[in-house]
Amino acid sequence: MNESMNILCDKALLVQAVSNVSRAVSGKTTLPALEGILMVAKGGQVQLTGYDLELGISTHLEAQVLEEGEIVLSAKLLLDMIRRMPGDQVAIESDAKLLTQLKSGVTEYTILGMPATDYPELPSVTEGSAIQLPQTTLKSMIDQTLFAVATTDSKPVHTGSMFDVDEEGITLVSVDGYRLALRWEKVKIGQPMKFIVPGKTLSEVSKLLGDEDTPTELFISRKHIVFNINGYSVISRLLEGEFLDYHAAIPQNSTTSVKIPTRSFMDSIERTSLLISDRLKSPLRVKFTRDLIKVSCSTAIGKAYDEIPCTMEGGEVEMGFNNKYILDALKASGCDEVKLEISGPLSPMKVVPPEGDQFLFLVLPVRLKAE
Repeated sequence: MNESMNILCDKALLVQAVSNVSRAVSGKTTLPALEGILMVAKGGQVQLTGYDLELGISTHLEAQVLEEGEIVLSAKLLLDMIRRMPGDQVAIESDAKLLTQLKSGVTEYTILGMPATDYPELPSVTEGSAIQLPQTTLKSMIDQTLFAVATTDSKPVHTGSMFDVDEEGITLVSVDGYRLALRWEKVKIGQPMKFIVPGKTLSEVSKLLGDEDTPTELFISRKHIVFNINGYSVISRLLEGEFLDYHAAIPQNSTTSVKIPTRSFMDSIERTSLLISDRLKSPLRVKFTRDLIKVSCSTAIGKAYDEIPCTMEGGEVEMGFNNKYILDALKASGCDEVKLEISGPLSPMKVVPPEGDQFLFLVLPVRLKAE
């Protein structure tokens, strides 16, 4: 393939494509080409690829290809330049010495590109199984479980979410040692399988997914997964290792069941948490009584108390929580009302929908000191 290239394309489409594929570009790397975007122009279109050796995003754009060729250009610089260009069209021309001119209207930049041969090859995924899911379904499944993915590498396999596919449907599970998030969807997929996708990949996939029901295809091989979304192809390595047996982690019976309006519980927690900060850590003390939830906390700077009405069945119980963990779960529920199922002050609390089993969040309590 030629080192020199000459193309003309629509500015708005190019900006959108470059900003999306840029999200897979390495920030800091020893390999300069990885800080760039690979552009391959041929046959009436230009392909753009960003890749950080773990996650790759690529897409095609229609373009007027005056000369076929390929080059790697700095992702950050390319995006900054085309974003600010005045015209509706952008012309990109590079010569055999990799000097690349970008022109739009009267604005013109000349930068030095890198040879496409320096760009690492993306893994090719040939054998595997395919799954199709509506975009909205996959997006809501990711958005409701991503918050519980582990961020520290104490157990690398938990820095991803597990897809558990069986005859009934598909379950997406994330866990980080303090909480668990599970989202289930009834879909006919076919053969049972399990695979673990890194949280970073899922976060980027969610941004590319739209709010429509058009299907997204997932192609799973032994070590990689490819998501095909609206003209973008996202390829990622899968995580390997022993994922938590989540069925065993979920308490089966509860001694207390509480129904509450989600928003008012969140507001109450936020009011009470004003005295808690990174410097002043303190658990929230939550007391579930007949018809009230009493929320309080005390830190070195003072005390806070709040209460909200609720409907409760079972025994009264007092528990301690990390305020952020309980808020994350309530926020992810997306319901006007949630049900809390409790089986004792030190057992994980379940947050579930008022009806059905579409999601389940577990939040581990914190041991409270005696007052």
